[in-house]
Amino acid sequence: MPDLIYKRILLKLSGESLAGPQKYGLDENVLIDLSTELKEVVSAGIELGIVVGGGNIFRGLQGASKGMDRVAADHMGMLATVINAISLQNFLESYGVKTRVASAISIDEVAEPYIMRRARRHLEKGRVVIFAAGTGNPFFTTDTAAALRSSEIKAEVILKGTRVDGVYDKDPEKHPDAKLLKYLSYSEVIESNIRVMDMTAITFCQDNSIPIRVFNMTKRGNLLRLLRGEDVGSLVTKKELLPKQ
Repeated sequence: MPDLIYKRILLKLSGESLAGPQKYGLDENVLIDLSTELKEVVSAGIELGIVVGGGNIFRGLQGASKGMDRVAADHMGMLATVINAISLQNFLESYGVKTRVASAISIDEVAEPYIMRRARRHLEKGRVVIFAAGTGNPFFTTDTAAALRSSEIKAEVILKGTRVDGVYDKDPEKHPDAKLLKYLSYSEVIESNIRVMDMTAITFCQDNSIPIRVFNMTKRGNLLRLLRGEDVGSLVTKKELLPKQ
């Protein structure tokens, strides 16, 4: 196997990515495909942390827009991420991948509490760590949780798995003429308000020099190709570190 360019990564998965064609709930086939691919990643020696969203079950902002209290709605969204994390853990462990769910809110019967040093130790021992419940605080997205956790566990990169091939100038699922943007600096994303991650997450990554790679997770093999150094998806990093175009 070719040399891998990363040792420790943070994979950000949306809740919708677990839903499959029905766009709601959990799709068994998606979880099987994802688990088999992540098993290959772990077997290759990658230390893997995962932050998963909850939009396939409940999204806090949507609840708030319909008249719910924002704090209550965000807490419901956090619980949705716990459901997704437990489901992904179950499938990973059925394939022999040792996995821990670390929750930012206290829910001891089903997940251990998130403790930074414990999470790092799990990773060092080859266990996958799924970070659930976002940051544990309302008003913050799982994008921001991914940025925060990646810094805390000292991940070398955030890999954001999506249903499209990278970052586009407009939604490619709605606009056939959307243009793929291969390389972006943090400042370009912020100034042009390009939808990569929410702005709190982008500025955090900028302040802490955390590169972001956005790629199509639905294409089997993309993740390992990326980890081997192939130019998969779109890269967001410091301007001076971007390849010359």
